[in-house]
Amino acid sequence: MNICQIAAQLYTLRNHIQTPAEIVASLKKLRQIGYQAVQVSSMGPIEEAELNSILAGEGLVCCATHETGAKIIDETATVIARLQKLNCRYTAYPYPGNLDFGSLPTVLELAAKLDKAGRLMREAGLVLTYHNHAIEFQRLDGKLALDWLYEKTDARNLQGEIDTYWVQHGGCDPVAWCRKLHGRLPLLHLKDYTVISGKPAFAPVGNGNLDIPAIVNAADTAGCEWFIVEQDDCYGADPFEALAQSYRYLTTLARK
Repeated sequence: MNICQIAAQLYTLRNHIQTPAEIVASLKKLRQIGYQAVQVSSMGPIEEAELNSILAGEGLVCCATHETGAKIIDETATVIARLQKLNCRYTAYPYPGNLDFGSLPTVLELAAKLDKAGRLMREAGLVLTYHNHAIEFQRLDGKLALDWLYEKTDARNLQGEIDTYWVQHGGCDPVAWCRKLHGRLPLLHLKDYTVISGKPAFAPVGNGNLDIPAIVNAADTAGCEWFIVEQDDCYGADPFEALAQSYRYLTTLARK
């Protein structure tokens, strides 16, 4: 992992990026921390051209986006057009919403839809990835739901955006999943896992219980292009400071 591959997921700053002025101020702060790339998500209304101008002005690139699942599947052409406007190659299917992941037919139906959308994106020179939470680690007919999704899709049409916290929360090993998706893992969501008052909680990277050096090494070996820091909840703390703590820690692991 090189320093320039460390990115910030803007979902972490969702309450600070709802207007163009907030977007400008927040992206400036991220660049001052040291980030050179961001994953666009949960942002207020802004034209892609204006966002591109802001990013360029701060020396940032859009390494990936999160689009809604419905848009990816039902309005694939719209997603393709947006990514092309942002000069961005990657997006991720963020969450299966109200789908019943205890039902194998439902999971297989989603796999087919993702494969179709991913094929259309691939033909446009883009890449669709899948972002997991914990529900994908249910066992269905002897296999994890996430295994079914990857087995029933063409690796060229659906790649991975493994989320380290949610893999752990689902009872699996983030290192093992990075290895499993060798050659199929362009994006990684780096989140640390801790316990607060007896309950699982998010933590800045390096401040929790995950073996982050082993995860980074496994993802790097798997061919990961972007190591994306995200913290879903900062529990009242400053999210910019949480992202800064994560960045400072990851720079100690990066190649100089």
